[in-house]
Amino acid sequence: SSAQKPAPSGFQTNEYADAQLQEIVRQMRERATVYKEKLKDPVLSSPESSPTASPSKKKPPPSSKKEKKEDAEAKPEEDHYCDMLCWKFKKPPLKEYMGYLQLPDSIDSYTDRRYVAWLMIVTVAYNWNCWFIPLRFVFPYQTPSNTIYWFTIDIICDICYLCDLLIFQPRVQFLKGGDIISDRVEMKKFYYSSTKFRLDVISILPFEVFYLFFGFNPALRANRMLKYNTFFEFNDRLEAILDKAYIYRVIRTTGYLLFILHINACLYYLASEYEGLGSTRWVYNGKGNMYLRCYYWAVRSLITIGGLPEPQTLFEIVFQLLNFFLGVFVFSSLIGQMRDVIGAATAGQNYYRSCMDNTVSYMNTYSIPKVVQNRVRTWYEYTWDSQGMLDESELLEQMPARMQLAIAIDVNFAIVNKVDLFKGCDTQMIYDMLLRLKSIVYLPGDFVCKKVSI
Repeated sequence: SSAQKPAPSGFQTNEYADAQLQEIVRQMRERATVYKEKLKDPVLSSPESSPTASPSKKKPPPSSKKEKKEDAEAKPEEDHYCDMLCWKFKKPPLKEYMGYLQLPDSIDSYTDRRYVAWLMIVTVAYNWNCWFIPLRFVFPYQTPSNTIYWFTIDIICDICYLCDLLIFQPRVQFLKGGDIISDRVEMKKFYYSSTKFRLDVISILPFEVFYLFFGFNPALRANRMLKYNTFFEFNDRLEAILDKAYIYRVIRTTGYLLFILHINACLYYLASEYEGLGSTRWVYNGKGNMYLRCYYWAVRSLITIGGLPEPQTLFEIVFQLLNFFLGVFVFSSLIGQMRDVIGAATAGQNYYRSCMDNTVSYMNTYSIPKVVQNRVRTWYEYTWDSQGMLDESELLEQMPARMQLAIAIDVNFAIVNKVDLFKGCDTQMIYDMLLRLKSIVYLPGDFVCKKVSI
């Protein structure tokens, strides 16, 4: 009605608040109208089967082949089964595979698992080059009889590098001014102007053409080791999706140590070859498995275990001193990194034990009854076993209020959906309505951070 009741004295209205409340009421009326239509529609509301046709009515004429074909196309796709060796098993349609393998126009590097899988393939190719290029250059494992096999694997690794350079990296989204850019032209410009693109181009330059002049020398492929950005990006993306990322961090740190020992073994064999194999007691004598013996020497030397023959010449003394200095620095750094990884993995459990011990000490100091102490211990154990944390609001304190609200709605959606105001609403609709309410009504911090209390 056009006539409105006058506002009571002492009460000031807010036009913005009134507009927001009217918008919420309008949305609720629209939703109520939709539910009423569903209740009136017998097809949507009635769970029973449709009634049979009246006998007085004539049956419709038989449909033509064209109509049958259209009905068959309108039906949902049925499961595909394959008979093979007297066994009948379900075979997913080929379209699903093709749709999954089809590359999108833009790639979200944080959520697309296919991109992480591709980074893993490129990382395997990168590790192959990092490990086997020094090995083939130093040790005589590359011979004319097996050159074709080394060359084939090198070509496969180069194909992975090229596909990453031309297909995947120009499609990766990026942030600009807080916005996610997914435009093809902008993504290409951003990648082509980055340092990563320059390193990727250098790492794929075909210096193998000099094989015609210098022979099949693996040192000409040393530029393949410059694609380290992909390796570190794969580590970051994989840690973001793993439930227990600290296990992978321990494995990666161990891999760093093994690779440094591998390089040290190659340098030791190179030094032994320079001095002459078996010329002194310090160098490699040329017996047994050359790589394993050099690796054994590298382990004992780099980790400063000792028990090695004393160097004789000036070159051997300088080499051994540099090896000891490098070993102390590298090994101490890796041990410190391993300590940080394990400490971060057990930080939550240590915090829980510290809180538990402090609480028990407090209760014993003030002679709290045993019944209450048992209840407190039970609460600590139950909270830790069910959530893995004691105060979940600590994890959300650094986030903006809107992100805290979105997480709180998702976590407590089962409870929020029982409220009459939010019944039948999805999480996005509840989020929008609460934001409008928050703009006109003050919501306490516990509403956002701890529990959604309606």
